[in-house]
Amino acid sequence: MTDEDLMRRAIALAAGQVGRTGDNPAVGCVIARDGQVIAEGATGDGGRPHAEEAALAAAGAAARGATAYVTLEPCAERSSGAASCSARLAAAGVARVVAACADASVFAAGRGAETLHAHGVQFDRGLLNQEAALLYSGYLPAKYLESGR
Repeated sequence: MTDEDLMRRAIALAAGQVGRTGDNPAVGCVIARDGQVIAEGATGDGGRPHAEEAALAAAGAAARGATAYVTLEPCAERSSGAASCSARLAAAGVARVVAACADASVFAAGRGAETLHAHGVQFDRGLLNQEAALLYSGYLPAKYLESGR
């Protein structure tokens, strides 16, 4: 599978959760190596777990050296105080993270990418951005920042 195929799968996972994630955006995450899916996840009902958290739990040690395809920039901070998705991805040893869209929330806003870079994880953004952005029309950036929902 190509990068585009894997991101389309992440988009499909997120689309299946739209309207079910409370105040959190519906995010999809696919972890793959050499074009083969290792694990996948989506934001859970009510907003927890985050997609990356679910996919990493399913991948276990196989995440080391893999690529994570995520529909939205991984968070750099969690409102709950739990480990952020960017920190979890780095700790799992993921080599590369590909995000379709930037996240303007106060919990990401470029800080997720910075966290990944600081841990030596390659970060790419923009793959299938227009397709994934449709998932976040009510979330990014002005609506969320102005209304908090």
